[in-house]
Amino acid sequence: MGHDKATVSRVLTKFTDALIAKRDQFIKWPCTPDKLNAKKNGFYEKAGFPNVIGCVDGTHVRIQAPADDEPSFVNRKGFHSVNVQGICDQNCLFTNVSANWPGSCHDAHVFKTSAVGIHLQDQYTSIEQGVVLGDSGYPCRPFLLTPFRQPREQREHNFNRAHITTRCTIERTFGIWKQRFRLLKTGIRMRPDRACKFILVCAILHNIAMMLKRTNNR
Repeated sequence: MGHDKATVSRVLTKFTDALIAKRDQFIKWPCTPDKLNAKKNGFYEKAGFPNVIGCVDGTHVRIQAPADDEPSFVNRKGFHSVNVQGICDQNCLFTNVSANWPGSCHDAHVFKTSAVGIHLQDQYTSIEQGVVLGDSGYPCRPFLLTPFRQPREQREHNFNRAHITTRCTIERTFGIWKQRFRLLKTGIRMRPDRACKFILVCAILHNIAMMLKRTNNR
């Protein structure tokens, strides 16, 4: 027996809202010394880059052309999208996701205005709090390290090599995420506000799946 679209929509909305209400249980920014050290040690094992607690990047999720403010959703590649910021840990778990900005917004602006970006800007006082790695599209900050644009000395080349090897963890995370939820690759036919909720739910479910996989592999 089938169900009408209105019923399916109501059930999906209830499920989405219920899961988003519990997002902090599954997408967690490391705050305690033990959590910070676990992230640092895990990233250090990848390429010997010290003190890293996360890697940040943006990815575009295609959506249908919205009725309101349509031009702002057109990204630099010419299609309508939401610019999704993700920060991951060494195990490809999201520790922060921001899915609130239209495709025309630059990654650096999304980070600067995101909750985690504001938190780091206001609360960062010591290197002991760790650093986030981002690509050259982000401004270099004490808490956000980017590669040398024109490395000259060998140590700068070494820095960039370790930086890239470590930072690619976020690209791998996005790849796993989009492979798991194919609509993130093919496009979401929803209004932007609903699409943003759907994207966030997919991030939560990704973390749940990754945590279950790690538990089962122990």
